[in-house]
Amino acid sequence: MRPRRFALTVLASIALSRGLLGAGAESVDILIRGGTVVTMDGDRRVIENGAVAIRGDRIVSVGAADAVTRASRAARTFDATGKVVMPGLINTHTHAAMVLFRGLADDLPLQEWLQKTIFPAEAKNVTEDFVRLGVRLACLEMIQAGTTTFVDMYYFEGAAAEETAKAGMRAVLGQVVVDFPAPDHKTWAQAMGATEAYLRKWKGHALVTPAVAPHAVYTVSPEHLKEARALAHRYGAPVVIHVAETQEEMKTIGEKYGKTPVALLEDLGVLDERVVAAHCVWVDGADIAILARRNVGVAHCPQSNMKLASGTAPVPAMLAAGVAAGLGTDGAASNNDLNLWEEMDTAAKLHKLVAMKADVLPARQAVEMATVGGARVIGRDRDLGSLAVGKLADVIVVGMGSAHQTPLYDVYSQLVYATKASDVETVIVDGKVLMDDSVVRTIDARAVVAAARGLREQIRKSVAPN
Repeated sequence: MRPRRFALTVLASIALSRGLLGAGAESVDILIRGGTVVTMDGDRRVIENGAVAIRGDRIVSVGAADAVTRASRAARTFDATGKVVMPGLINTHTHAAMVLFRGLADDLPLQEWLQKTIFPAEAKNVTEDFVRLGVRLACLEMIQAGTTTFVDMYYFEGAAAEETAKAGMRAVLGQVVVDFPAPDHKTWAQAMGATEAYLRKWKGHALVTPAVAPHAVYTVSPEHLKEARALAHRYGAPVVIHVAETQEEMKTIGEKYGKTPVALLEDLGVLDERVVAAHCVWVDGADIAILARRNVGVAHCPQSNMKLASGTAPVPAMLAAGVAAGLGTDGAASNNDLNLWEEMDTAAKLHKLVAMKADVLPARQAVEMATVGGARVIGRDRDLGSLAVGKLADVIVVGMGSAHQTPLYDVYSQLVYATKASDVETVIVDGKVLMDDSVVRTIDARAVVAAARGLREQIRKSVAPN
């Protein structure tokens, strides 16, 4: 009797399976089911008890859990019951390797912070190995916090590209070029030659988009700005640049050229849809109109701008004018972390305070800036930033069961004002699982943290007064 009972049990299981999957079930690699799916799609659908199915690097189904589950035969399933499933976060401005300078110098204005601490520390410490370690640590921190794409600008960016690809993250990585000797290249000609080789090597990579990063209008001459832009255009690459970050920059550029940094870049022919302009704190109505007309992406970094007392970017006015604006952390040396949940919370509250209106930059808009808005900044909103069929599978699962998230009434409010980086449980980029059960699988966290701690004394001594 046992063999017959076993056979009947197997047949019943097969029948049940077929009933659940449906006769036309298709194979998928990953199924995430049972959670609240915050799609950030064109209709901003929020699907209670929803599901997302992934095949290869693409999303193949988004909808009600029962329907998606019946239509899918999954190699791996994640139960997201009681959790939020949403697009991965997009950090539109950082200097990843500068995590190794975290806390080195605080409570100083930007130029003093740069001239007295950061530039000397970079000159004495930044090497290719330094950048590799810093990027590994930064990627670890960002994956743990649910960031799947970031925009970077720093030195030795080829090494940053290799480490980012190994970690499995998606990134726009800008090789910095400046008019003074830098840690990686001592002359402009050397920097441009190496940058072209970098663009050529990484063009077309699935995860890494190489970019040209002239540091700013006060560190790169007009002729060199045009040269950097021309190089980027030859390779169809983005341009990443700091713009109008401080009043001192505005004063310097105004006295030298008789115009604002945005107006100068416009006159030089630098601005277009390939440009990611970081900060844009001191922009007026005319500048905003230029940014909107040229489809420039703006990276808003509220915490860094506050900490360095740089000012508050007029983000509500930019958004009203149609400017593509996302959120950035800036480097961890001036923030001091790479946590976009804090940037969402800060941005929403800061602009309410500045406007003295509680309905300015509501929670949903803050989530938009961290997801689909960030995708628009980098010109990738057609395939990133939301959960929709055909889009790249960059997805995160966020736990919602902690005390600080209880009770839940509005999902956008809870994500912006209550959720922490530590609530992120699962991170998927390009259809590959980078973190599950809150454990990063692509980076040896213990080894990276230990190595970073090992550099502390060397860095501290390099900037200690003689």
